[in-house]
Amino acid sequence: MRNNACEALKRAIEKYRATAPLAAAENLLPYRGGEGGWLASPFDGNSWWTGGFWPGLMWQLWAASKDDWFAGEALRAEELLTAEFRTFEKLNHDVGFMYLLSCGARWKLTGDAQARTDTLHAANLLMGRFNPAGFIRAWNEPERVGYAIIDCLMNLSLLFWATDVTGDPRFAHVARIHADTALREFLRPDGSVSHIVELDPVTGARIREHGGQGYALGTAWSRGQAWGLYGYALAYMNTGDTRYLEASRRIAGFFMDHIRPDGLTDCDFLQPTQPERLDNIAGACAACGLLELERLTGGAEYRRAAEALLDGLIDHCCDWSKDRCGLLTHCTASYHDDAAGVHTNIVYGDYFFVEALAKLNGTDPMLWRK
Repeated sequence: MRNNACEALKRAIEKYRATAPLAAAENLLPYRGGEGGWLASPFDGNSWWTGGFWPGLMWQLWAASKDDWFAGEALRAEELLTAEFRTFEKLNHDVGFMYLLSCGARWKLTGDAQARTDTLHAANLLMGRFNPAGFIRAWNEPERVGYAIIDCLMNLSLLFWATDVTGDPRFAHVARIHADTALREFLRPDGSVSHIVELDPVTGARIREHGGQGYALGTAWSRGQAWGLYGYALAYMNTGDTRYLEASRRIAGFFMDHIRPDGLTDCDFLQPTQPERLDNIAGACAACGLLELERLTGGAEYRRAAEALLDGLIDHCCDWSKDRCGLLTHCTASYHDDAAGVHTNIVYGDYFFVEALAKLNGTDPMLWRK
């Protein structure tokens, strides 16, 4: 790696120690940063699916620095998230992202009993979305009753966690059923993955694929590839099922073949050359999955690819200044702008960037696993 990962993590800690108090002062869950401070989610308030990345980021920074201010900020954010249990209707399959990285992280790092209970509550909500036809339903709208999405592979970690801490095999059984359905319906022969697949809610049969957040139907949304790469690596770690490891390696091969010479990540690997559309969240998340693959397999090519992605981010897209909130620039929620952000800072990009640096520095508490 051309850049010093230890120095980069130190600078991230310093930047967030200077800027995160602005979020605490307004008692908000940051979605993205900028010159004027932190901005909350443009949708669904604190029920928006990305809320867990802020406390998760605070726990990563605490694990690396042992600065208790970060732990206190994680707890403040967690309280906003657990209040969303009472609204309920806006919560969806992304309770894994929301609660494993917040109360799940607090339970893992502090042993707090209430945090364990809250995380189990989230796991039961995710279990309640399981359709016995073979998949976890993604969203709540009646017209999308059969929709499943690749992102949910990351949420399965919450179910594996629940089996680990309770001894009840039902959670892990549901996670494996969904992972197997995704293996059959999402993974393409070239190693790429679909974003959204609609399944018959009665029979489980495939109805059609939808274009999702990528460029077009049948293309390769880069963050979807990262979800699949990291999600199947986690599924292998939780089960020992080599089919999941092979799936992760296939997706990783496709992703690595599309890393740009500058180390940055196109929003869709099959997008047109113009306009340029980057999504550095995808690169940061993929770097995390690639580093886990290197640890699991000993494959040096995975570490080289992860370091190329991180070097690209540090060289071109890190804003270290303390007068602007947020670290990674050029994060994109969706290729076709859906008002969630294009070429801006988005907090979950920062989360995965810091997690990857933490892996290289030996401080990662691995919040995705018990």
